[in-house]
Amino acid sequence: MTPLFICYPKCTTCQKARAWLVSNKIKFEERDIAINNPSKQELKKWIKESGLDIKRWFNTSGLKYKELNLKDKLPTMSEEEKIELLSTDGMLVKRPIIITDKGITTGFKEEEWKKLL
Repeated sequence: MTPLFICYPKCTTCQKARAWLVSNKIKFEERDIAINNPSKQELKKWIKESGLDIKRWFNTSGLKYKELNLKDKLPTMSEEEKIELLSTDGMLVKRPIIITDKGITTGFKEEEWKKLL
């Protein structure tokens, strides 16, 4: 399986992650999260497969997160409501996301990525 790299090209962390993939000669498929936001079905599958808490899937430093006051709203929302919300706007989703046959993770931590690639 060719790894799927989901990113926002203007994001500096995504740019670092992309540069890391290129410098390590890892072939990957790239998807712009702002243009092609993950669907509800994709998010459900990925969250389950990643084993990560759903909170790790939110871009907590993003403007949209702050505008919607999600820090206060998320604790009272159901998992279904959180997934529905994430599926509405790619800017709410933590990025980059790397999806490989060995697993899925959000954010760019080189050690985690090495294990998946």
